[in-house]
Amino acid sequence: MKKIILSILSVVALSTSVTTNAQETEKQIVVENRTNDIKQQDKPYVILISADGFRNDYAKKYDAKNLLALSTSGITSEAMNPSFPSITFPNHYTLVTGLTPPHHGLVGNSMYNRETGERYSLGNKKAVSNPSWYGGVPIWNLAEENKMLSACYYWPGSEAPINNIYPTYSYAYSEKSPIDYRIQQVVDWLELPAEKRPHIITFYFPEVDHAGHSFGPDSKETEEAVHFVDESVKKLNDAVAKTGLNVNFVFVSDHGMTRIDDKNPLKLPIKIDDNKVKVVSNGNYVSLFVENEKDINAIYKQIKAVKTDKYDVYKATDVPAKYKFSKKEDYHNRIGDIILIAHAPNYFSNNTPPKGSHGFFVEETPEMKATFYAWGPSFKSGKEIKTFSNTEVYPMLAKLLGLQIQGKIDGTDQLANEILK
Repeated sequence: MKKIILSILSVVALSTSVTTNAQETEKQIVVENRTNDIKQQDKPYVILISADGFRNDYAKKYDAKNLLALSTSGITSEAMNPSFPSITFPNHYTLVTGLTPPHHGLVGNSMYNRETGERYSLGNKKAVSNPSWYGGVPIWNLAEENKMLSACYYWPGSEAPINNIYPTYSYAYSEKSPIDYRIQQVVDWLELPAEKRPHIITFYFPEVDHAGHSFGPDSKETEEAVHFVDESVKKLNDAVAKTGLNVNFVFVSDHGMTRIDDKNPLKLPIKIDDNKVKVVSNGNYVSLFVENEKDINAIYKQIKAVKTDKYDVYKATDVPAKYKFSKKEDYHNRIGDIILIAHAPNYFSNNTPPKGSHGFFVEETPEMKATFYAWGPSFKSGKEIKTFSNTEVYPMLAKLLGLQIQGKIDGTDQLANEILK
């Protein structure tokens, strides 16, 4: 706990500016007294856009004509494979660190720290802004460390002072701002003087994921959400073009979506003593943190004795290598001792499950495949590429921005070499 307190106290003071837009209730967070180093001012600009839950086939399935046209002018991929588990926070953070979830520490939207007894969840603002949960060097940190300014209009991890660094410009997550205001904010950033202008901007859409969860991937609501994103990306692209800057766009999603058996939710097959075992569920998988190591085998055998083909049960030391999710991979000790991994369309829930969800292993459930498109002056034109891992996005962004990655990551330069000019 002492280390966390020190890191928060050492962060540079923040100032906030309130928008004049009457509909807008958020405050922009600005770290003052930062400027781009003179050698960074001629570097490229890139806007990293995520449409949460935008499955790899959605653009064609729902005729997202603007995205299809924009990507055809640059890079189109057949798909991008999410890391396991194919969940929102883990994969968004993989995209900006080049590390798999067990390596960067976000192994779920819900997590447990057995050393401190603390829990992490999306609605827990204190946890979300606590830097101790986040490993690696996100792309905005890499930029800021090299005196290149960054801006995050939402992205998992951007609300925490990771390695004592915030983006220069950011917003705490909210769904209150109208899209036109958010687009104008990006334009405003790009119209700042060169020494104050961010070179890497993140931008996030939640609508497709919300619709997929509530109504399923084949619903008219999901189609409408895809069209909203498609039209909004065109608005953003056109508005940015008017700045006269040569800006690159990278459009990604964190995962896909599949229909869930919402009538028959999975339950833990044995009764758990809360004093002996802490349970963390992410829907597609459940982790058990056993207080006494001597109890692990007995609990594992009890669960294993319940025969089912709806999920698999593993001790953390024995999770198959294909998942990259075993004790050996667990750099931050957050996976647990026993893991139950569901097979789609089955889903662990104590309540009624959503109609659609994700998290499943992409090689077993292809509906988990994510989207990747890119266009702009730094990208080759009219190039189609095969499916690749989402750990490749971070080193590509770093190379585009002319930033040197320090430390070991799981991504390579393969994507960068294939798509950058």
